[in-house]
Amino acid sequence: MIFLGIVVFFGLITLFASFYTVKQESAAVVERLGKFLKVSHAGLHLKIPFLDQISKRLNLRIKQLDVIIDTKTLDNVFVKMKVSVQYQVIRDNVKDAYYRLENPENQITSYVFDVVRAEVPKTKLDDVFVRKDDIANAVKSELQDAMQSYGYNIIKALVTDIDPDEQVKHAMNRINAAEREKTAAEYESEAQRIRIVAVAKAEAESKKLQGQGIADQRREIARGLEESVKMLNAANINAQEASALIVVTQHYDTLNAVGANSRSNLVLLPNSPTAASSMLNDLVVSMAATQKITEENKTQLREFPKNEGPQEGS
Repeated sequence: MIFLGIVVFFGLITLFASFYTVKQESAAVVERLGKFLKVSHAGLHLKIPFLDQISKRLNLRIKQLDVIIDTKTLDNVFVKMKVSVQYQVIRDNVKDAYYRLENPENQITSYVFDVVRAEVPKTKLDDVFVRKDDIANAVKSELQDAMQSYGYNIIKALVTDIDPDEQVKHAMNRINAAEREKTAAEYESEAQRIRIVAVAKAEAESKKLQGQGIADQRREIARGLEESVKMLNAANINAQEASALIVVTQHYDTLNAVGANSRSNLVLLPNSPTAASSMLNDLVVSMAATQKITEENKTQLREFPKNEGPQEGS
């Protein structure tokens, strides 16, 4: 009974050791007596107990390796770059992926260092930020050609971070700030110029309209005076008396307007009781003198016709 129990026990162990399972998106490398036998994918599989061994289980899902690199640009600025490489074991080439590379991550890291330190020193710092996709594509191309034969597929290479020295970043920020301040000052100056031009144009237009208004006002005043003189002449009042009456009337109208405005400034006008009489006398004397000069000119014209000028020495 004891022997039978031992046989049954070892039989169960052998039975359970004959079966094994592989998870989804995984692969198992099976060896027989230390030699490669086969690659098993997801599912339930059978092997010879004690002879066949699962040497390695490989993950077939996409992995990501982040590589930090210190390198120098063309303008001698040291930058720290982070390159993220997404790679995957080729499903049909698991054998090479397991047996040919001891440490695939170190291999990928070496290629990334080599490519980045060959590409970045050709480029200035400002262009590194612009050409980061070109650097990533160069890394992917180099890795794809190198790792394909080892059973690895390079899905994507990304430059996820570019970090210059702190002093360089501060200098770049100051340059950017100064450039923006310059642009803001230019826009502000242009706006100020536009405002000045607009004010000048508005003032010129205002003065033009004001001049037209004054001209129209004087034209209407002259027309009103002409009508007033005609009306006074119709009432048997001669031109001199009509003019004197109009001057006196305007004088008192001006005094009335000045007195009606409480905010009037100092106005110097003849405002004595005899002011109107003096203005009237001055006006009559001026008009009489003007009439006398006009008559003398007419007399001279009659004495010297147009075709005969005065004799020399006359």
